Amino acid sequence: MKSGKTFNSVEEYIAMQDDIVQPKLVQLRQLIKKAAPKAEETVSYQMPAYRLNGILVYFAAFKKHIGFFPTPSGIKQFKEDPAAYDTSKGTIRFPLDTPLPANLIRDIVKFRIRENHWR
Repeated sequence: MKSGKTFNSVEEYIAMQDDIVQPKLVQLRQLIKKAAPKAEETVSYQMPAYRLNGILVYFAAFKKHIGFFPTPSGIKQFKEDPAAYDTSKGTIRFPLDTPLPANLIRDIVKFRIRENHWR
């Protein structure tokens, strides 16, 4: 992310990123919106975020990867699938030089919808 900038929408966030990462951010946004069409798109902690009965996921652009933040439970539920990616307790890092894992993203978002529904 270009440092020191703030934004008010996901569109602004994507537009403020380096040209090389913008297509992947657009793709990620589309994947999330397709998996969660009723989710509210918002900005939280200066990151794109999606809410439906609470936060579903966040994402953010970094120099060498896209951070996908599905909460710790979203990672734990799919612990074998993200094994190919660098992860931490609440983050999956998708390298910029590899395709986004569309099925994994979709499955995690749908899991988070179910999880939030039953809270």
